[in-house]
Amino acid sequence: MADPDVLRPKHIGARVRRVEDPRLLTGQGAFADDRIVPGALHIAFRRSDHAHALISGIDTAAAAAMPGVFAVYTAADLEGLVEPLRATSRMRNYHATPLYPLARGRVRHVGEPVVAVLAEDRYRAEDALDGIAIDYAPLAAVSDPRAALGADAPVLHEEAGTNVLAEREFSRGDIAAELAAAPIRVGGSFRFHRKAPTAIENRACIAEYDRGRRLLTLTSSTQIPGVIRDALADLLDMPGHSVRVVAADVGGGFGGKASLYPEEILVAVLARRLGRAVRWTGDRLEDLATTSHGFDEIIDAELALDRDGTMLALSAEVIGDVGAYSIYPWTAALEPVQVVSFMPGPYRVPTYRGRVRAVATNKAPTGPYRGVGRPIATFVMERLVDMAARRLSLDPAELRRRNLVRPEEFPYRVASGIVWDRSGFGECLERACAAIDYPKLRTDQGKARAAGRLCGVGIASYAELTGIGSRISAAPGMPINTGTETATIRLDSTGAVTGNFGIASHGQGLETTLAQVIADELGARLADIQILQGDSALVAHGTGTYASRSAVLAGGAAVSAARLLKERIIRAASHLLEAAVEDIDAADGRVFVSGTDRSLSFREIARAVYTEIGRLPRDAREELEVTKVYDPFFGTATAATHIAALEIDPQTCKVRLDRYVVAEDCGRVINPMIVDGQVHGAVAQGIGAALTEEIVYDEAGQLLTASLVDYVIPAASEVPPIETIHLDTESPSTLGGFRGMGEGGTIGAPAAVANALADALAPLGAEIFELPMTPERLFRLITEATAQARGD
Repeated sequence: MADPDVLRPKHIGARVRRVEDPRLLTGQGAFADDRIVPGALHIAFRRSDHAHALISGIDTAAAAAMPGVFAVYTAADLEGLVEPLRATSRMRNYHATPLYPLARGRVRHVGEPVVAVLAEDRYRAEDALDGIAIDYAPLAAVSDPRAALGADAPVLHEEAGTNVLAEREFSRGDIAAELAAAPIRVGGSFRFHRKAPTAIENRACIAEYDRGRRLLTLTSSTQIPGVIRDALADLLDMPGHSVRVVAADVGGGFGGKASLYPEEILVAVLARRLGRAVRWTGDRLEDLATTSHGFDEIIDAELALDRDGTMLALSAEVIGDVGAYSIYPWTAALEPVQVVSFMPGPYRVPTYRGRVRAVATNKAPTGPYRGVGRPIATFVMERLVDMAARRLSLDPAELRRRNLVRPEEFPYRVASGIVWDRSGFGECLERACAAIDYPKLRTDQGKARAAGRLCGVGIASYAELTGIGSRISAAPGMPINTGTETATIRLDSTGAVTGNFGIASHGQGLETTLAQVIADELGARLADIQILQGDSALVAHGTGTYASRSAVLAGGAAVSAARLLKERIIRAASHLLEAAVEDIDAADGRVFVSGTDRSLSFREIARAVYTEIGRLPRDAREELEVTKVYDPFFGTATAATHIAALEIDPQTCKVRLDRYVVAEDCGRVINPMIVDGQVHGAVAQGIGAALTEEIVYDEAGQLLTASLVDYVIPAASEVPPIETIHLDTESPSTLGGFRGMGEGGTIGAPAAVANALADALAPLGAEIFELPMTPERLFRLITEATAQARGD
């Protein structure tokens, strides 16, 4: 007799090893640059070395005459081949900017592509760049977003008539009255500087055109193959089935590969034009100069409280430096608007006003970066909370306890309109404090401080909206539907299970986690399941992987499709086993009759349905393939608390992180090992954002951090052991109970580190208003604070 408990392994919640790892660890991955196409032409770009200038003339004759050079293209050569790209939005006070594959008439940032050389190999293409002469008429450049708001500032896009590409305000209550009446007010001007994604794989792409089939295939290191397919079909006036975008293996993205770039458009246009494959692989300098950056926000914020620590009102004025163009498809509004949307965080803030302006400057465009706006919002809000705690002589953890949204208050509507469905806001704080033994940590800090050491403890609590459905777009006013996901699950004639999805994994382990979901819901063996993703041809509509959406949306679609397919399999089995449907279940690749030893394998059932004619009645042979679209509509809240303990060396201003704890409510955990890895990697990036990583431009718009010598990412030795606690509470709003969690580490870590730094410097009277807090900035801060203490 079959034992149902034995036949029903639970894959969800298990630490299953990633099925992707064997191919990736043995050099058998298929990245964009790995694709070999005989006769492919290589592109190299002559990029602007001016931040802002008119293009007076271009002479390409010498380059075109060089050995191995196939052709040289400027914007004039592309007339009639492709239309400019515009990121549209329904948001009021928004100005789209045209983006051409090659600069047309004017350059607006260093690194903008101006001329493309096609050659038989990459080296000849790059050598030919020296044979190109470009005459520029320099224009005044603006690299400071505050200066770009001035009446005499150069306007980057004359058709917009302003450098403010987007503007928005959220408000609830009378902010002026509440601030004026509040007994406690803390605030300041905060700055979070520009950051680069720095994925391990630089951007790369290769386009192929099959003239016989009239099929354009773009293989790219992208997070959004479906979005790019749709955009190229529109730009090139081609039917969608004639354009395919493939992102097989992608070496990290972090948002930097979630936009459509000029290089991808150009290789597609030229491949179709020439009938030959055209490829481009960027180097690290191009990556740092042209892949969209993150952050770069200035925030003037103030928090008002009662004398017992109850929050009364919050005000924030945000200037977002969005660079030279509004990036496709997310628009320039993406990050700045999310800063003010998420500023109140997980707290009860009855009165709020948040105003934001997205300002164009002569820098590379900003775009989505892991966390999108929430790292900045959390940094500012959590700094205000700690500043208020110090003013009230309250422990920072206690002030948070008094203001976090309580369980009985869910669903809770934030002043910006975001709704927190339900999440463990307070539970995360308590679990993190317990894990790090918060009282003892404070006792030990007191002893170290008495000995003259600069030791600090920092807390950061936050909430984010994950798995966003169709109710709101992932970017403000963006007309593209990012709120649904498609799953097609098929049981073939051999009994193997294939799941097709519109997501595009770039390190998340989705081939493993989605297989775990299907295995449990369908009753299949994990080894019999293959997940296909990263290919626009797999489903009718898919947008990709970004915004902590894939586990929620693809997982929900997988649950829905697997359940329906299981029903069909059981109905077929009921005929074959001569048993009622209600008495049949499936697990571990077998269908069994409860209370008996009668069972059939998936292979046997598939054979009966597909190949063994006569075993089933005609009307019982159902299609064993199901497609379902899932839409969580609103999305679901994910919450976490981070606690960091660190020490500053006053001689070198080096920061050593000693302890780090994360307590996170990411819903029903599919694979704890993968979740831990996501948290650890994101925290490492957040530490880099807090301490070292900064893209720097000078006043003339020249990039000063164009290599990893100058742009400093944290080494493994600088990241402490990270203890992760999962609440594992199912979301009430999503199918499967899943929540997103891929961005949480980058949201909480900068704020936790900033608060720990401020806590360490509290005896000196110094505060932290700026990130990253590099050794140089720490030195200046400590020097100024010491001088003020001495009365110098």
